[in-house]
Amino acid sequence: MSILRFLSYEKSYISLYVIGALIPSIVYSAANDEGWTWGTFFYAFTLSCLVLLCFLLLRYQKNARVIRQMKIDDYEPLSLEGDFAKQYIDELKREHIRAKNEILNKQEDHYDFIVSWFHEIKTPIAVLRLLQQTDMDRDSLREEIGKIENYVDQALYYAKLDSFNQDYDIHNCDVIQIAKELIKSHSKTFFAKKIRIQLKAESLKVQSDAKWLQFILNQLLTNSLKYTGNGGEITITVNETSKEKQLLIRDNGIGISQKDLPRIFNRGFTGEIGRTHSKSTGMGLYLAQALSNKLGAFITCTSELGSYTEFTIHFPKNHDPYLIRQKTRDD
Repeated sequence: MSILRFLSYEKSYISLYVIGALIPSIVYSAANDEGWTWGTFFYAFTLSCLVLLCFLLLRYQKNARVIRQMKIDDYEPLSLEGDFAKQYIDELKREHIRAKNEILNKQEDHYDFIVSWFHEIKTPIAVLRLLQQTDMDRDSLREEIGKIENYVDQALYYAKLDSFNQDYDIHNCDVIQIAKELIKSHSKTFFAKKIRIQLKAESLKVQSDAKWLQFILNQLLTNSLKYTGNGGEITITVNETSKEKQLLIRDNGIGISQKDLPRIFNRGFTGEIGRTHSKSTGMGLYLAQALSNKLGAFITCTSELGSYTEFTIHFPKNHDPYLIRQKTRDD
């Protein structure tokens, strides 16, 4: 803020002061022969009051005009404080509009997810009803129940996404052990589709939340199982660099087109594969990426259509997101 800008808003008061100082001088000069008498004093005082009255009327008109113009957001502030207040209010309005649009977008995404989720979960429920009318196959029953559980988990974790910091516990986790448990839970699918699993690692210790990490790995493994054909292969390996630890999940399934690849982690995105091969909510990979980011990690993907897909989870080395958040909060 410069002094000239400040003075530009005080021109009317400066003018009033100058006129108020000149009136007694002019009156005294005009009445020089008679000297300074009480009559001369009251005459000068009356003129000063008239000038003040005119000034107040002008200020009143300006204030009334500005107040009317404030309703249409097109007005000139009368003071430097008013100018700063106008800028602050305009910024608040912009933030309000952005927040409102964000909420509306979330509501629309939430509605789209719920609608697609209902359509998706109807399929395994319909299969279960058919199984009731025939000789029930336990493996098929278990597979359909597993699908329902996965869809319910997606809805649950989607609902918890905004309140993540209230429901996580960071400690040392063995990612390979979690992967083994998931492989065991999907064993029927592996056998049914004759998909080979290659687990080329003994251990990978990271600092994370086991429950959320299990959900992330399950989304990636489920995605690989869904798009890998009969007799395919899924390979899980680990890699370690100077800055991070990596878990790689690779399959030789149908792959992802290059135009879809940059958008697979977008909310609700299904792409050509999701539309042609199976109905999909497009939320599994989105949730996996969003939760990974909250845990201080991130996921990347490389793929070639008709050849392979490889997901890589990047875990920072010697990184504890809980302690970092606590330190940031204390600072």
